[in-house]
Amino acid sequence: MGDRVHQAKSGSFSERLMLLLDRVEYRRVESSEDMEDIARLRYKAYKAVNLMELTGARLLDELDFDSQAYVFGIYLDERLASTVRVHHVTPDHRASTSGIIFGAEINAFLDAGMVLIDPGRLAVDPDLLGDDFRALPYLTLRPVAMACEYFSADRCLTACRPRHAAFYKRIFQSETVVALRENLGVYNADGALLVAQVRGQRPSILDRYPIFDSEPFERRLMFAGREEVPFAPLTILPTARIAQGGYGKNFPRET
Repeated sequence: MGDRVHQAKSGSFSERLMLLLDRVEYRRVESSEDMEDIARLRYKAYKAVNLMELTGARLLDELDFDSQAYVFGIYLDERLASTVRVHHVTPDHRASTSGIIFGAEINAFLDAGMVLIDPGRLAVDPDLLGDDFRALPYLTLRPVAMACEYFSADRCLTACRPRHAAFYKRIFQSETVVALRENLGVYNADGALLVAQVRGQRPSILDRYPIFDSEPFERRLMFAGREEVPFAPLTILPTARIAQGGYGKNFPRET
């Protein structure tokens, strides 16, 4: 991340996020058993908010197995707590979650030669309560920020409910491309499309959310092909503290 260290003020929300990150492990989901766990968590989360018409207790689609899709499980205290799917979208490989709904708008970026990161299928276990539940969406979006850097993305997309747009604008400084699209078919919701110009905004994002920082070796474990890292561990420990300069007074470890 360069020479600059993005430190949080003592007692700040960023510090609380870093403390929670100490309890988190990331897993790139590739086995059928882990994928079934992800499907059950999606079902549970989406049913709780009536997001989709659900006909079974599992929720997978063909995009989960796309060659440029990366499905992650986020484990809190060794329990699957949330998940996100990250698409690396290029002019030559256009498969993505948002592309199903906002195809024309996304194709315009791709036709201009841009590389995009498109997160989708974000789900958080609704049984988690209190501060953990409120903080987990931030930790779940961490692989998205890492993917933007690893793949040198030009833009980061977000397809979301319009009422959630302010959340993504606050984190990624996203701008609105489509403010409202009604009747999204499989989803019981209207949708909005946001886009963030991640390259120029990364320093300011890290100023506010240092948990999005990472070391190159962690990004390789998350996104590199298995021919490059054939002996990757089952779970990946976050390196935000290392990238931020260790366990200084600004980010004490919880005891």
